[in-house]
Amino acid sequence: MSISATKRPISREEYLANERDSTTKNEYLDGHIYAMAGASREHNIITVNISTILNLQLREKPCEVYANDMRLKVTATGLYTYPDVAVACNQPQFEDSHLDTLLNPTIIFEVLSDSTEAYDRGEKFAHYRRIESLKEYVLVAQDQIRIEHFLRHGDQWLLTELNSMDKVLRLNSIDCELPLRDIYAKIIFPAHKKLQKI
Repeated sequence: MSISATKRPISREEYLANERDSTTKNEYLDGHIYAMAGASREHNIITVNISTILNLQLREKPCEVYANDMRLKVTATGLYTYPDVAVACNQPQFEDSHLDTLLNPTIIFEVLSDSTEAYDRGEKFAHYRRIESLKEYVLVAQDQIRIEHFLRHGDQWLLTELNSMDKVLRLNSIDCELPLRDIYAKIIFPAHKKLQKI
Protein backbone atom coordinates (compact mmCIF):
# COMPACT_ATOMS: atom_id res chain seq x y z
CA MET A 1 0.00 0.00 0.00
CA SER A 2 1.42 3.36 -1.01
CA ILE A 3 1.07 6.75 0.67
CA SER A 4 -2.53 7.94 0.94
CA ALA A 5 -3.66 9.93 -2.07
CA THR A 6 -6.25 11.79 0.03
CA LYS A 7 -5.53 14.48 2.62
CA ARG A 8 -8.88 14.17 4.39
CA PRO A 9 -10.79 11.00 5.21
CA ILE A 10 -13.59 10.20 2.78
CA SER A 11 -16.54 7.89 3.14
CA ARG A 12 -16.85 4.47 1.58
CA GLU A 13 -19.69 5.85 -0.57
CA GLU A 14 -17.46 8.68 -1.84
CA TYR A 15 -14.68 6.22 -2.63
CA LEU A 16 -16.95 3.92 -4.60
CA ALA A 17 -18.56 6.79 -6.52
CA ASN A 18 -15.14 8.21 -7.42
CA GLU A 19 -13.72 4.79 -8.27
CA ARG A 20 -16.54 3.97 -10.65
CA ASP A 21 -15.76 7.14 -12.63
CA SER A 22 -11.97 6.87 -12.36
CA THR A 23 -9.55 5.82 -15.10
CA THR A 24 -7.10 4.56 -12.47
CA LYS A 25 -7.44 1.99 -9.68
CA ASN A 26 -7.17 2.87 -6.01
CA GLU A 27 -7.32 0.93 -2.78
CA TYR A 28 -9.36 2.18 0.14
CA LEU A 29 -8.99 1.63 3.89
CA ASP A 30 -10.10 3.57 6.96
CA GLY A 31 -11.25 6.62 5.02
CA HIS A 32 -8.17 6.94 2.83
CA ILE A 33 -7.52 6.21 -0.85
CA TYR A 34 -4.19 4.67 -1.90
CA ALA A 35 -3.07 4.89 -5.52
CA MET A 36 -2.07 1.59 -7.10
CA ALA A 37 1.08 1.31 -9.19
CA GLY A 38 1.02 0.40 -12.86
CA ALA A 39 2.04 -3.09 -14.01
CA SER A 40 5.03 -4.20 -16.09
CA ARG A 41 4.94 -6.26 -19.28
CA GLU A 42 5.88 -9.38 -17.33
CA HIS A 43 3.23 -8.72 -14.72
CA ASN A 44 0.54 -8.38 -17.38
CA ILE A 45 1.60 -11.48 -19.31
CA ILE A 46 1.66 -13.64 -16.17
CA THR A 47 -1.74 -12.35 -15.07
CA VAL A 48 -3.27 -13.10 -18.48
CA ASN A 49 -1.61 -16.53 -18.57
CA ILE A 50 -3.05 -17.47 -15.17
CA SER A 51 -6.55 -16.20 -15.92
CA THR A 52 -6.58 -17.93 -19.32
CA ILE A 53 -5.51 -21.31 -17.91
CA LEU A 54 -8.07 -21.06 -15.12
CA ASN A 55 -10.87 -19.93 -17.39
CA LEU A 56 -10.33 -22.87 -19.73
CA GLN A 57 -10.30 -25.40 -16.89
CA LEU A 58 -13.32 -23.90 -15.15
CA ARG A 59 -15.62 -23.57 -18.19
CA GLU A 60 -17.88 -26.40 -17.03
CA LYS A 61 -17.60 -25.67 -13.30
CA PRO A 62 -19.59 -23.21 -11.16
CA CYS A 63 -16.66 -20.80 -10.82
CA GLU A 64 -15.83 -17.41 -12.31
CA VAL A 65 -12.36 -15.98 -12.97
CA TYR A 66 -11.69 -12.25 -12.57
CA ALA A 67 -8.47 -10.51 -13.61
CA ASN A 68 -7.19 -7.07 -12.60
CA ASP A 69 -10.34 -4.97 -12.64
CA MET A 70 -12.64 -6.78 -10.22
CA ARG A 71 -12.60 -4.86 -6.97
CA LEU A 72 -12.57 -6.97 -3.80
CA LYS A 73 -13.81 -5.97 -0.37
CA VAL A 74 -12.46 -7.61 2.76
CA THR A 75 -15.61 -7.21 4.84
CA ALA A 76 -13.90 -7.91 8.18
CA THR A 77 -11.37 -5.07 7.79
CA GLY A 78 -12.95 -2.69 5.28
CA LEU A 79 -10.13 -2.94 2.73
CA TYR A 80 -11.08 -2.42 -0.90
CA THR A 81 -8.44 -3.65 -3.34
CA TYR A 82 -7.87 -5.22 -6.75
CA PRO A 83 -6.27 -8.69 -6.77
CA ASP A 84 -4.39 -9.62 -9.93
CA VAL A 85 -6.56 -12.73 -10.34
CA ALA A 86 -9.45 -13.97 -8.21
CA VAL A 87 -11.69 -17.02 -8.51
CA ALA A 88 -15.14 -17.18 -6.94
CA CYS A 89 -17.12 -20.41 -6.91
CA ASN A 90 -20.70 -21.54 -6.51
CA GLN A 91 -22.51 -18.24 -5.94
CA PRO A 92 -20.30 -15.14 -6.28
CA GLN A 93 -21.42 -12.48 -3.82
CA PHE A 94 -21.17 -8.76 -4.50
CA GLU A 95 -21.49 -5.73 -2.26
CA ASP A 96 -24.29 -4.08 -4.22
CA SER A 97 -26.25 -4.06 -7.46
CA HIS A 98 -23.28 -2.69 -9.44
CA LEU A 99 -21.73 -6.20 -9.27
CA ASP A 100 -18.24 -4.70 -9.30
CA THR A 101 -17.10 -5.45 -5.74
CA LEU A 102 -16.59 -9.14 -4.95
CA LEU A 103 -16.99 -10.37 -1.37
CA ASN A 104 -16.30 -14.13 -1.46
CA PRO A 105 -13.21 -15.19 -3.43
CA THR A 106 -12.12 -18.83 -3.21
CA ILE A 107 -8.59 -18.18 -4.51
CA ILE A 108 -6.52 -15.01 -4.92
CA PHE A 109 -3.36 -14.59 -6.99
CA GLU A 110 -0.96 -11.67 -6.60
CA VAL A 111 1.91 -11.19 -9.04
CA LEU A 112 4.80 -9.70 -7.09
CA SER A 113 6.75 -6.58 -8.03
CA ASP A 114 9.44 -4.60 -6.23
CA SER A 115 6.92 -1.98 -5.11
CA THR A 116 4.23 -4.40 -3.87
CA GLU A 117 6.03 -7.55 -2.68
CA ALA A 118 6.33 -6.63 1.01
CA TYR A 119 2.71 -5.48 1.13
CA ASP A 120 1.38 -8.56 -0.72
CA ARG A 121 3.26 -10.89 1.65
CA GLY A 122 2.50 -8.99 4.82
CA GLU A 123 -0.30 -6.53 5.47
CA LYS A 124 -2.38 -7.44 2.43
CA PHE A 125 -2.21 -11.16 3.20
CA ALA A 126 -3.23 -10.36 6.78
CA HIS A 127 -6.38 -8.74 5.37
CA TYR A 128 -7.01 -11.61 2.97
CA ARG A 129 -6.75 -14.19 5.75
CA ARG A 130 -9.87 -12.62 7.30
CA ILE A 131 -11.98 -13.64 4.27
CA GLU A 132 -13.89 -16.73 5.35
CA SER A 133 -14.41 -18.02 1.79
CA LEU A 134 -10.69 -17.83 0.87
CA LYS A 135 -9.12 -21.28 0.58
CA GLU A 136 -5.88 -20.59 -1.30
CA TYR A 137 -3.53 -17.63 -1.78
CA VAL A 138 -0.84 -17.65 -4.46
CA LEU A 139 2.15 -15.31 -4.81
CA VAL A 140 3.84 -15.35 -8.21
CA ALA A 141 7.29 -13.83 -8.76
CA GLN A 142 7.81 -12.13 -12.10
CA ASP A 143 11.62 -11.85 -12.08
CA GLN A 144 12.36 -15.52 -11.35
CA ILE A 145 10.61 -18.89 -11.35
CA ARG A 146 9.01 -18.91 -7.91
CA ILE A 147 5.46 -19.54 -6.80
CA GLU A 148 4.39 -19.59 -3.17
CA HIS A 149 1.12 -21.39 -2.61
CA PHE A 150 -0.70 -20.96 0.71
CA LEU A 151 -3.47 -23.48 1.44
CA ARG A 152 -5.88 -22.91 4.31
CA HIS A 153 -6.02 -25.82 6.73
CA GLY A 154 -8.33 -24.88 9.58
CA ASP A 155 -6.73 -21.84 11.24
CA GLN A 156 -3.35 -22.48 9.60
CA TRP A 157 -1.96 -21.66 6.18
CA LEU A 158 0.33 -24.32 4.71
CA LEU A 159 3.05 -23.10 2.34
CA THR A 160 4.34 -24.94 -0.72
CA GLU A 161 7.02 -23.35 -2.90
CA LEU A 162 7.48 -24.22 -6.57
CA ASN A 163 10.61 -23.04 -8.40
CA SER A 164 11.16 -24.96 -11.62
CA MET A 165 9.40 -25.03 -14.97
CA ASP A 166 8.63 -28.75 -14.71
CA LYS A 167 6.46 -28.23 -11.59
CA VAL A 168 2.68 -27.96 -11.54
CA LEU A 169 0.64 -25.74 -9.23
CA ARG A 170 -2.31 -27.77 -7.95
CA LEU A 171 -5.31 -25.84 -6.67
CA ASN A 172 -7.25 -28.28 -4.54
CA SER A 173 -10.26 -26.08 -3.83
CA ILE A 174 -11.19 -25.81 -7.53
CA ASP A 175 -9.53 -29.01 -8.82
CA CYS A 176 -7.26 -27.22 -11.31
CA GLU A 177 -3.63 -27.65 -12.33
CA LEU A 178 -1.42 -24.86 -13.65
CA PRO A 179 1.94 -25.94 -15.10
CA LEU A 180 4.59 -23.34 -14.33
CA ARG A 181 5.67 -23.62 -17.96
CA ASP A 182 2.27 -22.17 -18.90
CA ILE A 183 2.16 -19.57 -16.13
CA TYR A 184 5.55 -18.21 -17.26
CA ALA A 185 4.99 -18.59 -21.03
CA LYS A 186 6.70 -15.76 -22.98
CA ILE A 187 8.57 -14.49 -19.91
CA ILE A 188 12.31 -13.91 -20.28
CA PHE A 189 13.95 -13.81 -16.87
CA PRO A 190 16.75 -11.33 -16.04
CA ALA A 191 19.53 -13.98 -16.20
CA HIS A 192 18.40 -14.98 -19.67
CA LYS A 193 18.16 -11.35 -20.76
CA LYS A 194 21.84 -10.82 -19.81
CA LEU A 195 22.89 -13.93 -21.72
CA GLN A 196 21.08 -12.74 -24.84
CA LYS A 197 23.07 -9.47 -24.85
CA ILE A 198 26.44 -11.24 -24.96
